[in-house]
Amino acid sequence: MKMTNSQREKAEAFRELHSRNRPLILPNAWDVPSARIFEDEGFPAVATSSAGLMVSLGYPDGEVIDREDLLAAIRRISKALTVPLSADIVAGFGETPEAVVDTVKATINAGAIGINIEDFVHATKLLHSIPDQVEKLREIKKLGSTMAIPLVINARTDALRFAPGDNDQRLQEAIRRAIAYRDAGADCVYPMGLTDAPSIKTFVEALAFPVNVMVRKGLPPIGELQQLGVARVSFGPAASYAVMGFLKRASREVLENGTYASLVDGAISFDELNRLALPKS
Repeated sequence: MKMTNSQREKAEAFRELHSRNRPLILPNAWDVPSARIFEDEGFPAVATSSAGLMVSLGYPDGEVIDREDLLAAIRRISKALTVPLSADIVAGFGETPEAVVDTVKATINAGAIGINIEDFVHATKLLHSIPDQVEKLREIKKLGSTMAIPLVINARTDALRFAPGDNDQRLQEAIRRAIAYRDAGADCVYPMGLTDAPSIKTFVEALAFPVNVMVRKGLPPIGELQQLGVARVSFGPAASYAVMGFLKRASREVLENGTYASLVDGAISFDELNRLALPKS
């Protein structure tokens, strides 16, 4: 598939968002209406949430979902947006670099202009070896050049969660992996689970490169993250958690109190809901 000028322009714009003096705040959507809300509220780009999107389709996070179902969801979301869309492709749906590259190519053809790719296996919680992950990243980088699209690669490492050792040893392993991924052609590195300011400072200074952190309890506010040198702050599944938490609270209000304030106060209208299903002009 030949890239359209529009998609190439989106890719270029998305890349530029990573080189500003302030962090890119990247919300993660799980379906068309959530993506549209994020765009309508003013975010300059949107990403997909693997956990939120997959659970919305009846699958757990990971690679249990059929790849074509994931691509179909990405395609629907990308068509509904006018801003750039980055897609979470988990670990790439393949053991070999060739299989992962095929997934990335299909993701670009579905309308995405950036990807998030992990370095561990959901089923076993084992980290891929650094050489294996580096080879995949190098081949993905080559694909971007072949397709003439400045694909933005966000290379995630889960070393802070699954590497052996104590907290400091896991942080050092995350840094080691992130440096290797940076040097293999990634455009941004994403140490999953990095939340405390001292560790973020250590990581950012070691990389001297765009770093992505994820919204979760304990993460410093945006202003402090900017001072720490963070380039990108993604919601991850946080918005999905928040919406599901709201539905639980609203359900309890109706069942326990017989009132409906949670469901009507601050809600959008029927017309607004329907407009979220229409492509933004």
